[in-house]
Amino acid sequence: MGLRVLAVDDSKTMRDMVGFTLRNAGHEVIEAGDGEDALGKLGNDRVDLIITDINMPRMDGIALIKELRAHNIHKSTPILVLTTESDNSKKNEGRAAGATGWIVKPFSPDKLLQVVAKVCP
Repeated sequence: MGLRVLAVDDSKTMRDMVGFTLRNAGHEVIEAGDGEDALGKLGNDRVDLIITDINMPRMDGIALIKELRAHNIHKSTPILVLTTESDNSKKNEGRAAGATGWIVKPFSPDKLLQVVAKVCP
């Protein structure tokens, strides 16, 4: 049985690529355009994994991660950051906020699926 994954990115093209890759692997994907959209779509529902960009309008990925980690329902949900940011200070900021892992764009579908399998065994 596949995972329920929330994919958050302000780029529709990127959401489509992530969604296509994950759906082809048998997962259900919920898409959101930024952090506020993600929180609205998620509500009190559980997902198995959250994949988020960092640089987005309204609510960025770091603020989203902090917000999610503040709720018991999402305290232990794996959160992967998928971003063009490869700077160590950004990675440390993401880790401090509660990110589980970091993937730098552009990503290969195989790499994404490997990381998903690693954080959601």
